[in-house]
Amino acid sequence: MGHTCRGTINLATATITVDDACNFVISNGGTQTYHLKASCEVERQRWITALELAKAKAARMQAESDDSGDDFPPTSAPTVPGQGGASQNSEVQSALRTLGSKVEDLSTCNDLISKHGTALQRSLSELDSLRLTGEAGDKIRQVTERATLFRITSNAMINACRDFLALAQAHSKRWQKALQAERDQRVRLEETLEQLAKQHNHLERAFRGAAQANATADNKSTAGSRKGEASDEDDDNEFFDAMEEAPEFITVPADPQFHKRSSSNISGFNSEICPDDQSLNDEPLAMNQESPSQELVPLKKRRTRIPDKPNYSLNLWSIMKNCIGKELSKIPMPVNFNEPISMLQRLSEDLEYHELLDKAAKCHNSLEQLCYVAAFSVSSYSTTVYRTGKPFNPLLGETYELDRLRESGYRSLCEQVSHHPPAAAHHVISDRGWTLRQEITVASKFRGKYLSIMPLGTIHAIFEKGEHHYTWKKVTTTVHNIIVGKLWIDQSGEIDVVNHTTGDRCHLKFAPYSYFSRDVARKVTGVVMDKTGKAHYVLSGTWDEKMEFSRVMQSSRGGENGTEGKQKTVYQTLKAREVWRRNPLPDGAETMYYFTALALTLNETEEGVSPTDSRRRPDQRLMEDGRWDEANAEKQRLEEKQRSVRREREREAASQRTSSQSEEAVDEDSDLSLKSAHHDNYEARWFSKCEDQITDISEEMTKASVVRIGK
Repeated sequence: MGHTCRGTINLATATITVDDACNFVISNGGTQTYHLKASCEVERQRWITALELAKAKAARMQAESDDSGDDFPPTSAPTVPGQGGASQNSEVQSALRTLGSKVEDLSTCNDLISKHGTALQRSLSELDSLRLTGEAGDKIRQVTERATLFRITSNAMINACRDFLALAQAHSKRWQKALQAERDQRVRLEETLEQLAKQHNHLERAFRGAAQANATADNKSTAGSRKGEASDEDDDNEFFDAMEEAPEFITVPADPQFHKRSSSNISGFNSEICPDDQSLNDEPLAMNQESPSQELVPLKKRRTRIPDKPNYSLNLWSIMKNCIGKELSKIPMPVNFNEPISMLQRLSEDLEYHELLDKAAKCHNSLEQLCYVAAFSVSSYSTTVYRTGKPFNPLLGETYELDRLRESGYRSLCEQVSHHPPAAAHHVISDRGWTLRQEITVASKFRGKYLSIMPLGTIHAIFEKGEHHYTWKKVTTTVHNIIVGKLWIDQSGEIDVVNHTTGDRCHLKFAPYSYFSRDVARKVTGVVMDKTGKAHYVLSGTWDEKMEFSRVMQSSRGGENGTEGKQKTVYQTLKAREVWRRNPLPDGAETMYYFTALALTLNETEEGVSPTDSRRRPDQRLMEDGRWDEANAEKQRLEEKQRSVRREREREAASQRTSSQSEEAVDEDSDLSLKSAHHDNYEARWFSKCEDQITDISEEMTKASVVRIGK
């Protein structure tokens, strides 16, 4: 310990205590104390077990290496109910004293045997010196030989006892230390078993309460559906760390043979379960067993590196002080805040884990397919955990085409269809049975300390098999420490992945980061439900690492009450299985903007692309090559050119509106003159017709008068 660094705790003498479900404390009983926090209770127990084993090993090594004769200071062991450390220590001391007294008795016997054996040998020698008759002499010689053998045997026993005494005295202190370490280990194991028993009892009570609540709920008839509560953050409120929120549901492991009991119906499932639905938990998916020989060989070897990011200093405050309250798309940002890809390429990067959609296209069950689609919606955020750079804003009419038909079976096309507000359209076609399209409009707010980005578009996924149509939206992305500190990104909000064909739904919740929360950071939870609201699968994981799913065997209302007095749903699930895991970053990714393997190839030059393709942007290419000053000048030139084109387009639109209004006025005047002429013509025709009628009437009257006169 004299050669260790400051703050070190000797593991052999350390004290490990449990604080609560996730926290534990390591202390040396004096000045040094470490408070540690695990991600969950299981992880905490794994750490404690590993530390206890390492502590026992360290104690054994210290005892073996301690060969000095210093007196061992008596230490009292930790006490447990019914046992005292002092009594155990006294027992060991008493045993050692008894052993020492027995060794002293052996030493005394050694002296006596040696003394009497020497006297006997001397007496026999004197008898042998006397000249006796033949028979008496033979007897005396026989006795002398036996006495000699007895003396040799006694000397051997005396030497063995002496060696044992020396060994016992030399190793008594070492044995005492070993016994003390074993006693401490036993006490710690007893405490661990006691904690496990308490946890088991707690889980039994929670499950019993959930079963009773479920039975009570079944007896009551309820009508209507419960509306989910959504807590949308007000854009005008300042962002703070969220307090710890209680989970919406609790998952407890179910008996693996639960679904095989045909006589039980408490699970809520039908007795006949389709094989496709069971494949998620009962056996590995067949789609994961595809041989590598079936994969298509790419025509072109893609690049695996780009030029390293240069280290340029920047006066951040001089740029940001005039940007507070403005929309992000209207702020002239230097390329120091960018990464050398455009927003269209960033949208195409959502296809990093396209194999999830490939697996979903092969599913025969809609609920199983929904699990893969939900995992795909989460996987698109895995690239943002280290990516704090801002993509280039695409120019109006800019496009990006990503052709991976031979490698991955899909082809993607993006286009910037609006400049203010910025909007992009994305369409992907795969020859493996699925189509993806999305229209993204980004709204952003800069609040000085953080930046909120709210995607407003909708994503559609359509599968040829079964004609299943899924839609979902993206959550809010928040960039923290804009002015001071290290930039970091968080995702928060809720996603509803809806199958419009069957009515199935998956509700995903992205928990915002909170310093006071005991849950793992970047946590995502979700429940897959059918159109009736019955839960079939539970999803859990993190949006930056992996997602797992487990099948629900029983769901009930019960357990502990939530923060608002609402009962949480308890799900009994089978063993969780992994549905998605993030691919490792390439070597040296920290010097290449933390790009993934796919992102490194997005801006790679290719022949035959459109003149409006993002790969042909000069400012973006200059930044990738490390020429940031030239990239800044080119970026300002392109943005100013786009603004001038926009102003010209607005003037043309205004002149077209003016000419259209003039033409409408002329058309109105001509219509009035035509109406007046038509009216005059109509009056002339009407008067002419009236004169003709009057003439006819007068002629008829004249004829009638002549007839009357004639009569």
